[in-house]
Amino acid sequence: MDELRELYQQLILDHNKSPRNFHVMDEPCESTEGYNPLCGDKLTLYVKIEDDVVADISFVGSGCAISKASASIMTEEIKGKPVDEAKVIFENFRDMITTGKVNKEELGKLEVLSGVYKFPSRVKCAILSWHTLKNILDNESGSVASTE
Repeated sequence: MDELRELYQQLILDHNKSPRNFHVMDEPCESTEGYNPLCGDKLTLYVKIEDDVVADISFVGSGCAISKASASIMTEEIKGKPVDEAKVIFENFRDMITTGKVNKEELGKLEVLSGVYKFPSRVKCAILSWHTLKNILDNESGSVASTE
């Protein structure tokens, strides 16, 4: 179990140090800002949706390792998925991050963040990018403040 926890920590640190899809997207369909007022995490999420599929997704911003790693892994997992499937992944991720219950078939690599639920103050960090994505997928306007 310690080896698995160490692997998870290394993956989180890797995504924090070298986040994937970390850039301003040219000509996104939508972009929205997310902000966690408790710790200062900030990001802007860019999404390109074509034929009801998340064709491209990227982000820029600053925050703690959990926040940045969660956004990085999210972009990898969501890119290429139909919008409806991305919404299901959001629900499954939110359940995991708030309860610790993991649906391995639905979450794949996102399982590395499953231990965050043990630290309620960090849940907001891990879920910020996800609420920002959900705002875009639901066609809601305005910036997002982490609410969980």
